[in-house]
Amino acid sequence: MPSILIADRDANERIGIGWLITSCAIPYDHVYTAATAEEVIQSLESHTPDVLCLELDMIGKAQWESLKLLIEQYRPLVLVMTAEATFERAMQGIELNARDLWLKPQTPEMIRRVLTRFCRDRMDSGARERQQGGGGRSAAELSHRDLFFPSKKPGKSHPLMLAQLEDPQRHPELLHFLSAYPFREQPILLPASDAIVGIFFADDPDPLPALQQMGQRLLRDWEAAYDDPLSLVMYHSGDGEQPLNETYSDASQALHIRFFKGYRQVSAVRSRIAWTMIDPFLTPAEQRAWVDMLHAAGKEELKQWMYRQFFFKEEPYPEPGLLRIRLTSILAQVRRYMKAHGLDHGHMEEGYHRVFETILYSPILYRIVQELLLFTYALIDSVHAHKEEARADVIELAIRYMESRYADADLRLEDVARHVDRSPAYFSTLLSQKHGVSFRQLLASMRMKEAQRLLLETSLSVQEVAARSGFVNANYFSKIFKEKLGTTPRLFRIQKKKQ
Repeated sequence: MPSILIADRDANERIGIGWLITSCAIPYDHVYTAATAEEVIQSLESHTPDVLCLELDMIGKAQWESLKLLIEQYRPLVLVMTAEATFERAMQGIELNARDLWLKPQTPEMIRRVLTRFCRDRMDSGARERQQGGGGRSAAELSHRDLFFPSKKPGKSHPLMLAQLEDPQRHPELLHFLSAYPFREQPILLPASDAIVGIFFADDPDPLPALQQMGQRLLRDWEAAYDDPLSLVMYHSGDGEQPLNETYSDASQALHIRFFKGYRQVSAVRSRIAWTMIDPFLTPAEQRAWVDMLHAAGKEELKQWMYRQFFFKEEPYPEPGLLRIRLTSILAQVRRYMKAHGLDHGHMEEGYHRVFETILYSPILYRIVQELLLFTYALIDSVHAHKEEARADVIELAIRYMESRYADADLRLEDVARHVDRSPAYFSTLLSQKHGVSFRQLLASMRMKEAQRLLLETSLSVQEVAARSGFVNANYFSKIFKEKLGTTPRLFRIQKKKQ
C-alpha cells in the first residue's frame, strides 16, 4: 500500500486530512506529517512517501533546491496547496511536477476524491505502463511539466479536453465538478492558467466523435447546476507520436474559437487552428464611409456595415488579434467624430475608454460589436442634443450681448449676428423660433424697460433718458413711448410718483 506525507504549517489542516484518510478508508499504509520545511525534507529522506501533500507557502528559498532534488530522486506523486492564487505559486507547482494544485480552502469531499485518486494512481501505475506498451508515459507520471515543456521521452499522443469558464475565478468550482463527473474513463485533470485540461487515455484510433458527444452531455449537466458559461474544446490530432506539450499548444489555440462562437459550445478540433490573415486597418474608402455615416447619423447603416464585417459564420476565421486591431481602427474614426463635436470629456469620454477596454479584452466578438454600436448610437444622440443646446446657447449669448449694448443707438441686427458667428437671416430665424419676436421688437423692449427705470429712479431729463436708453433723439423716444404705454415720458413720471 502507498504512504502519504501531509506537510502543512496548520495543525488543524494536518489533523483534518489525516482524519479524512482514516474515516474514509483511503488505503494509505502510512500517514506521515510535517509542520516545517526541515521536517518535510527529513521525512522525504527517511520515509520516502509515495504521495506528498505539500503546502507551498511553508517552503522558503533556502530549502527550495533541496526539496526539488529530493522529489526528483524519490519521485512521489506531488499535490501542492496554497492560499495564494498567483502565477508564481503555479510555476512552483510545475517545478515540483505537481499533479494537482489546491487553492485553500477545499471541501472534504474534494480532498477525499483527489487523495483516493492519487492512491489508486500510485498502485496502478505499473499496470498502466504495461497497458501502454511500455514505450509511453504512465498516467501517474503525467504532470503540468508535460503540458508546458518538451518531453525528453517519446510517448503516445493523448486526446485532450480544455474546459474554460467566462470567469476564471470560478475554475476551482469547475475542477471540483469535473473531478466528481462520471466519465466513462476518468481523465487526468490539470488546472492551467486559462482552462482546466483533461488528458484522456483512449485506444480508439478516432476518439473525437465520442469525446464531442461526451462534451455535449457534460455541458448540459454543468448548465443544469451552474450559471457561469462554459466552453469546451475536444482535441485529437491523430498523430500517434505528437508530444503532449505540442498537443496542448495546438488545443490552446482552439480555445480562441469562442471569440466567434461564444460560450456554451463544444468545439471538436483535429489540428492547429489556421487563422486567416487580414489587413486590420480601414482603407481610405472605408474611413470616408464611416465619416459619412456618422455625420448622417445613419444608425441602421452603421449596424449593417458592422454585421457584414464581423459576423462570421464559417471557418476559417480571421486571426482574433487582427480583428481587435480593426475594431480599434474603427474606434479611431469614432474618436475623431467625438473631438470634432467637443464631446471628448465627461460620461462620453468614460464610455469611450470602456469600449476601448472591451475591444482589447472581451472574449466574445459579438459583445464587442454590440458595445461599439451602442456607444456610437449614444454618441450620435449626444451630438444631436449638443447641436440643439448650442442653438439655444447662441440666442442666450446674443441676448446678453444686446443687454450690454442696447444703449448704443447704432446697434444693428448685423452686429449681434456677427457676435454669435451666425448670418443675420439665420440668427433672426432662431430668435423668432425661440422667443416669438423679431430683433427690432426685442431691442425696443429692452430700451423701453431701461427708459422706464430711469424715469422713476433718477431725475434725468427726458432727453438724457432717451440717450441713455439707446434712442436716437428725445422726440423719437417720446413717440415710441406713447405708442407703447399710452402716455408721454413726462406724464408717466408724474403719475407714477403720485402713486
